[in-house]
Amino acid sequence: MNLRKSLLASAVITATMGLTACGGSSSSDSTETPTTPTVTNSAPTAISLSTAAVTEDEVGAVVGTLSATDDDATGMVFTLSDDEQYFEINDSNELTLKSTLALNAEQVETIDVTVTATDAGDLSFTQTLSVSVTDIEAQDGVNVYEFASTVNASNSAVSYTGQVARHALSAQIKAYISLLSVDYIESEGLTGDAVKAQLMAYWSDYEAVKDNSFLFIDGATTLQQSFAEISNSGKTLTGKIAGNDASKMEEDWLTEGTFEGWSDFGTQAKTPEGLIFHYFDLLAANVDAIASGTQSEDVNGNDITAAYITTSGLDLNQLIQKHTLGALMFSQGTDDYLDEGLDEDNTDAAADGTYSTLEHQYDEGFGYFGAARHYLEFSDEAIADGSASADIDGDGKIDLASEYNWGNSTNAAKRDKGAVVATDFSSAAMTAFIAGRKIINDAAPSTLTDDQKTQLLAQRDIAVANWENAIAATVVHYINDTLADIDTVQGTEASADDFANLAKHFSEMKGFALNFQFNPFSPFYSDDNAGKFAELHTLLGEAPLLTDAYKAQLVEARDLMQEVYGFDAQNIENW
Repeated sequence: MNLRKSLLASAVITATMGLTACGGSSSSDSTETPTTPTVTNSAPTAISLSTAAVTEDEVGAVVGTLSATDDDATGMVFTLSDDEQYFEINDSNELTLKSTLALNAEQVETIDVTVTATDAGDLSFTQTLSVSVTDIEAQDGVNVYEFASTVNASNSAVSYTGQVARHALSAQIKAYISLLSVDYIESEGLTGDAVKAQLMAYWSDYEAVKDNSFLFIDGATTLQQSFAEISNSGKTLTGKIAGNDASKMEEDWLTEGTFEGWSDFGTQAKTPEGLIFHYFDLLAANVDAIASGTQSEDVNGNDITAAYITTSGLDLNQLIQKHTLGALMFSQGTDDYLDEGLDEDNTDAAADGTYSTLEHQYDEGFGYFGAARHYLEFSDEAIADGSASADIDGDGKIDLASEYNWGNSTNAAKRDKGAVVATDFSSAAMTAFIAGRKIINDAAPSTLTDDQKTQLLAQRDIAVANWENAIAATVVHYINDTLADIDTVQGTEASADDFANLAKHFSEMKGFALNFQFNPFSPFYSDDNAGKFAELHTLLGEAPLLTDAYKAQLVEARDLMQEVYGFDAQNIENW
């Protein structure tokens, strides 16, 4: 057998060398050069994913591992187009969502991604893959802010009705001020004192207003018919605005000079609440002027038709509401409940109770963000247009304490909806809020371990950062609106409505921009950004100006926001 193998080998070698079978030679045999076969490289084909599905509401989720058919798979490189909004590829050739994004099955069932595979010979192949989004609505506790009590499993451990009551009071003030047109003031015979008394009742006298019906929503659609049905205890706005509830605050907001961004407080104290009262004073003065028959005019000589629009271009209604969202809701959420509040006891839930102090502190912080408990089950479009407030439990009514989206939670969805390059402030914040609450619930009724506390604070940081990102993006949005409004109001055909739009958009921009100082975790507090908050407000000013120089200041302010928050340039220009 060995001999036969040797002979066979010799025959192969002889044939390869071109020798004759008899061992003779020809005239050309001795000079012939061996030929090396040519190797041809083929481009890759058939790109595929090991898994082509991603679970909804999971930020930065891994979709699957990429592969492609090729004659030599070594050295294969996968890339995405430069303008890809949702996906990225890691060092293990896994397709993942970008680290700040999650997908929502209620918003999109499948999403396409175009992938290019390039082999070691620099030949490439491009293919569009479809990724499906898995709906996890049925998996309790995964994407819903709902947790059962660890001491009484039949009860929910989640409670933040006081925060909802304050959101409702703020919404009521906004709705009441919206009524104050010239016609309404004259028909009702209102005076400045009467208007201010009503505003002060909503602000600081819960007993006087708790049985009032709602102005901000049709009570026929809601489970609650009055503030008392949300929370019967003495909830006020005055008791929680920065400076008036100083037990856990980082700053002494009652010391003049601590509160930045506004200089004219009239006769009021230069504090966060003093600014609210100054706005009330300005509104009352406008009501009295209208009641006396004085008709104010805007810069183009058009009659101003509402008491909350000033001749200088302020919308007092927007300033009051947006300042309240910052100096109360954002301040309490970040600089109270989600800061020192996370040091509270997690073991003290009584046998007949439902939650520990730590659980309740965290819930109250979440409550000020304002999201409905099923927030992740709605698309950005539905949240942005208000249709996301829905009867989840099927009782025929919207529960304002759990099924309604308030405040900044709606702005997060609006900015995600309007982003040219995808953002996901809404899902990132809500997913982190739920993850943090689950850490607490899983540990109850025991004290968190050091590792659990570290994980909790990490989720808190994600939630708060995206909460602030949504506010920051909203400031950018209203800078862009104000720039456009200035051009319109400068036009020869500008109307009273055009001036009112300028006042509205400037005041939303300015009111939201005051918010950042109330968050101790804000990037404005970093050493790298020292002095930039004051610089921002110097650029924004305290009233809109119809000049090219002021427009240049707004563009500079927008650039400053991009520098501080790292927003994509396309979003900065298009929000």
